[in-house]
Amino acid sequence: MRIAVPGRTLLLVAGMPGAGKSTLLASLPAAEGLTVLDSEVQRAALRPLAGPVPYSLQRPVVHLLHRTAVVAAAVSATPTVVVHLPATQPGTRAAVARLAAATRRDAHLLWLQADPAEARRGQYARGRVVQAASFAAHARRAERTAAELLGDPPLGWRSITVVDRAAAGGGLRLVTDAELGCHAHVAAVRRHARA
Repeated sequence: MRIAVPGRTLLLVAGMPGAGKSTLLASLPAAEGLTVLDSEVQRAALRPLAGPVPYSLQRPVVHLLHRTAVVAAAVSATPTVVVHLPATQPGTRAAVARLAAATRRDAHLLWLQADPAEARRGQYARGRVVQAASFAAHARRAERTAAELLGDPPLGWRSITVVDRAAAGGGLRLVTDAELGCHAHVAAVRRHARA
């Protein structure tokens, strides 16, 4: 799956917990000018300090650290910022779009649609299981999100892509300015050669 992200870009990768966001982001090759923010990084950094403290008590700190990192990356000079958030609430997605606009970035949204049972299995597979009540709320909101995004796209987004877990299984590649410029040069050479 390829998504064009020219210029200053903020790409939100969203979907209910267990939809496959972390797996998809792990498929992204490291590149100059690219920052990828997954809350698992903050969780892993906090783990040695938190010791036996239950994750339910660590979660607010992890969320605060992650959101702080998102804002810091958005205001930075890094051209492409990719953010992992469930963002099943419209307000969260709108806040990310506003952050992108405030930091002069184009906002792109990649929504991973997943069946709740499949997402729950994904949580157990990764060893990060969301509490039942919280997951049920995410699942209820996510159920209608794909249709809403495709039917009446919200303002503030340069592009919206909706895929299921199977479509996302092949990984993700971002087409940046450098690659777009390369393709444009090749096309120009081909046009010149035909002339």
